[in-house]
Amino acid sequence: MAIHPARQIWTTLEPLHDVVYFGTGVKEAGVAIGLRGYWQTYFAFRAAPLGPVTPATVLATFAGFHQEMINKALPEAWSRATPQQCLDVRLDLSTALLRGLGAGDAECARAVELLVPVQEAADPTGRPLFAANAALPLSADPVGALWQLCASLREHRGDGHIAALVTHGLTGRHAMIMQVAAGKVAESVMRRARGLSEQEWSDAFDDLRARGLVRGESTNPALTNSGGELLERVEASTDAAAWNGGLAVLSADAVTELTTSLEPLVKRVYAEVVPPMNPVAMGKR
Repeated sequence: MAIHPARQIWTTLEPLHDVVYFGTGVKEAGVAIGLRGYWQTYFAFRAAPLGPVTPATVLATFAGFHQEMINKALPEAWSRATPQQCLDVRLDLSTALLRGLGAGDAECARAVELLVPVQEAADPTGRPLFAANAALPLSADPVGALWQLCASLREHRGDGHIAALVTHGLTGRHAMIMQVAAGKVAESVMRRARGLSEQEWSDAFDDLRARGLVRGESTNPALTNSGGELLERVEASTDAAAWNGGLAVLSADAVTELTTSLEPLVKRVYAEVVPPMNPVAMGKR
């Protein structure tokens, strides 16, 4: 089965963006500007384009995290570092990490050339994280500019994915369980990374089981046929929204050029940065 071009682009841009979550020195970069530990750094860095937002805003836009997990990070983080400091540090860190993995000016500059029109054409309707990232100025450094475009476009897709979940009657917690049931990530990794107790996870699993979407046990769920079909519909809706919402300005040749030229860098990110089991549910290549 042919892979949707929006998914091809996502599997290229997502890992490049993800160095800001999994790369060496992320926690240390946050602590250096006053933030407290990894998770406060994560929430502050990712939310910074929105400004000094409340935990409620993050709960709604990030989807899936436990409220108390967010509350431990925000709003305290904004008393320790400003959003602008977070933006500056996350860009510098991500640029340095990609350069350390071999990102070169030429291929990054060409990727930026291809992606800038996508960001300019992309529809911000109902996409707050995309809109906030897209409003940021691009770095003069082509590696930094590529990372920022990756951030904007992965959030564009993510915002559309949340809309697809809501349309199909799924919460963020439901979506995590279905990814585990699809075999993309272990329950222990996903549940702990999102701050859910065993009981909270089990309750969400029971919701899905009552709808005939999953079977088995909450710690080792499996999709039913209906669950697999629903997950496919959600992913297809996500691909379509990402494509029709902006990526469609790329020609087939441009999609091939973008994904092919960045493939060596993506492979290095997978080999050296992204854990085999991760809550983004992207496995090794």
